[in-house]
Amino acid sequence: MGHGRVRSDRGWHVRGRGRTTWWRRGGRAAVVTSVLCAVAALPGGIAAGSEPGTYAFAPDALRITGAASPAAAPRLTPGRTYRSSLPRNGRLYYRLDLATATTTAYVPVTAVPPAHATVTATDGIRVSVQNASGSSCDNASALFGAARSPRPVTALAEREPGRTLCPGAGTYYVRVERVDSGTADPAQPWDLEIKPVTEPRLTKTGSTTAPRAWDSASPEPLAGNPRDRTGGAGFVTAAPLGEGVWRTRITPGRTLFYKVPVDWGRQVHAVAELDGSTSGHGYVGGALDLSLYNPVRGSVDDASLGYTGTRKSVALAPLPPVEYPNRYAVLSGESAMRFAGDYYLVVHLSEQMAGIFGQGPFEVTLRVRLDGQAHGGPEYAGRPVPDDVFTLTEQDREAAATGGTGGGDSAMKALAVGGIGAGTVLLLVLGVWTLAARRAQTRVSAQKPTA
Repeated sequence: MGHGRVRSDRGWHVRGRGRTTWWRRGGRAAVVTSVLCAVAALPGGIAAGSEPGTYAFAPDALRITGAASPAAAPRLTPGRTYRSSLPRNGRLYYRLDLATATTTAYVPVTAVPPAHATVTATDGIRVSVQNASGSSCDNASALFGAARSPRPVTALAEREPGRTLCPGAGTYYVRVERVDSGTADPAQPWDLEIKPVTEPRLTKTGSTTAPRAWDSASPEPLAGNPRDRTGGAGFVTAAPLGEGVWRTRITPGRTLFYKVPVDWGRQVHAVAELDGSTSGHGYVGGALDLSLYNPVRGSVDDASLGYTGTRKSVALAPLPPVEYPNRYAVLSGESAMRFAGDYYLVVHLSEQMAGIFGQGPFEVTLRVRLDGQAHGGPEYAGRPVPDDVFTLTEQDREAAATGGTGGGDSAMKALAVGGIGAGTVLLLVLGVWTLAARRAQTRVSAQKPTA
C-alpha cells in the first residue's frame, strides 16, 4: 500500500451536484481493504504466518546485500537483525568486526525458501565464520530433512576465543551458501534473516570440563488437559510457552515458533503429538518436525515422525541442565545448552501431508516439562549484545504460563522500534481517510450554486 493520497484514475474526482463521489462509492472500501492487507502483512499482524511458507521477519531488520567476495562484504553489527537474499548459485560474504580477543561471537542465519518451492532432504544452507586469510573458525549446516518440505531452517556458526586459527580480535567474515541438490528452481532466491550476538568472557575462569553427572533418563511426559496456545510465525513473534500441556492447530507447510524460558540449572523436555486423521490413507516421512534452538538460535536437537494417519508422538533427546561449562561437551546438543534465556521450540508440518491427508488443520499437542533447580548464572566481565539475550524476568516466566507478552517480549520490542507498525498504519490511513473526505466535501460544496 502506498503512503500517498488515495486517488482515482483521474485524481480526486467529484461528480456534479447530487451525484455520488468516487470516495463515497468505492474509495473508502479500497482504502480499508488496503490497510487490512498491510496490517496482515506485518510480522505478527492479523494474518502473519497464515499461509504455508510465511515467515515473520523482524520488522526492524535492516536490508543488506551480501557480497560475492570478502573484500566487498557489508558489515554486521551484533545486536542488530538483518534481512538479505541468497541466490541458488554462489556464496555470499558479510563482515564481522570484533574489538576484543575474548569475545565469543554467534552468527545464526535463517533461510526461508518460497512457499511450495521444490526441495530435497539434502537441500539447505551452510554458514561459516572465517578469519582474514580465509581459514574457517567454525561452520554449520541446516537441511530440510526427510519431510522434503520448504520451511525456515537455521544454521549457526561461531567464533570462540582461544582457537588456533581464530585467536584474536579483528575482522572476520561470515560466508553463507546453499547446499543444493540441483533440483531447486534457480530463479527463486531464498530470504535470509541474520542476527549476530556476542558473549563476553567471565570475570573468573571456571571449569573447562563439561558436567559429567546429570539425569539423562527420559521422564514421563506431562499429563493433563491441554490449553490452547497458537505459535508465532518466526523467532521474533514466537509465542511464550512454559511447563504444561499445550494444544495448537497447524496446516501443511506451516511452521510455528514458541519460546520457553529456561533458567540456569533447569532441564527442558518436550514431546509433540500429531493427532489422527479421519481422511486419507498412506505414509508421509518426516510429517511433523520438532526442533529446539537455544537463545542465540543455535540448533540443540531435531526430531521428526513418520505418519500413517494414526496419532503419533515424537520427543526431543534428553538434554542436560543449562550450565555454562556445557560448551565444553563433545556432543553438539549438550554443548548448545550453555546459557539461560529463551529456548525456541519450532514445529513444522510437512507440505506433503496435504496430498495424502488433506489440508487440515491438524491438531498438535505439545508437552513441555522443566526439571531441576534454578540458580544464579555466571558473572560476565561485560554485557552480551543484545544485553538481555541471556536474561529472564518474572514477566517472561509469567507470560510463558499465562500466554501474555512478558517483559522481554521481542515481538513487541521489535514493533516498537520497527518503523511503521500496525497502529501507525491505521492512524495514517484514518488521517488520509478524513482528509480525503473533507476535500471531497469541499469540492462538492464549491460546485453548489450560491444564493
